[in-house]
Amino acid sequence: MKKLNIGIYLSLLLMVVGLCSCGERKSNTKVVLNEVLIENESNFQDDYGIHSAWIEIFNRSFGSTDLAGCLLKASSQPGDTATYFIPKGDVLTVIKPRQHALFWTDGEPNRGTFHTNFKLNTTADNWIGLYDSGRKLLDQIVIPAGTLQANQSYARISDAAKEWEVKGASADKYVTPSTNNRTINSHAKKEKFEEHDSNGIGLAISAMSVVFSGLLLLFILFKLVGKISVNLSRRNAMKVKGITDKKEAKEKKLGEAPSEVFAAIAMAMHEMQNDVHDVEETVLTITRVKRSYSPWSSKIYTLRENPQKK
Repeated sequence: MKKLNIGIYLSLLLMVVGLCSCGERKSNTKVVLNEVLIENESNFQDDYGIHSAWIEIFNRSFGSTDLAGCLLKASSQPGDTATYFIPKGDVLTVIKPRQHALFWTDGEPNRGTFHTNFKLNTTADNWIGLYDSGRKLLDQIVIPAGTLQANQSYARISDAAKEWEVKGASADKYVTPSTNNRTINSHAKKEKFEEHDSNGIGLAISAMSVVFSGLLLLFILFKLVGKISVNLSRRNAMKVKGITDKKEAKEKKLGEAPSEVFAAIAMAMHEMQNDVHDVEETVLTITRVKRSYSPWSSKIYTLRENPQKK
């Protein structure tokens, strides 16, 4: 009875853990607010050719994430919170790994899925929150009043980074809608390697070491496999012949294939690789000979019929 109760308890515990893990997989905990532009005078245009404020969302995971059913909320005054429900059924709400989605805060939701029903305030603080379909807060940001000027954005230093900064005030910090917040023009590891090994000697030594290490491991692996197979075949041969002494079995070379077998295998492999297997030089041609029927040459007339019994 106690074992039965323990089994039921463990089953329920595993079921609860499984449900919790499934719930975690379905939640969009990998999407974050990445960049916000409040006053758009001459920056990026929407699909209608209008300069509108926008909010950028970034998928920092390495799997696709669907924003359908999520909520975008914004507030510039206490108690005055606007909520935009991201519609379902639009395939474009699926963000690919490490990609972005741009929502226009123009107060015109009838223009499409990515046009919200609220606008951002250019003179007051702006609080923006992102919620999943279960009303769980995923990310939020507060942009203080006066922080941004026209055509400037408040963005993370790099995608999904913790620190935020103002972009658009200088040439090296430019606004990046629907693209990476920081563009990397160099490869730090490559440059460091070139600095310490300009002639490539270290790279050659490393590559040769990897190759020889791999060959050595393969040699050891095949050696072990060969020994194990020989020991198994020797043990089976000892059982068949009734020999219990290992030294005697080793002297009689039980389980070891004779050299003729290896020679035959090598020859078969050679023929297979050179396409010479079952190739004959002589070509036989068989021609069918037609013979006309004649009753004079028929054998049925030379046979004696059995007498009929009356």
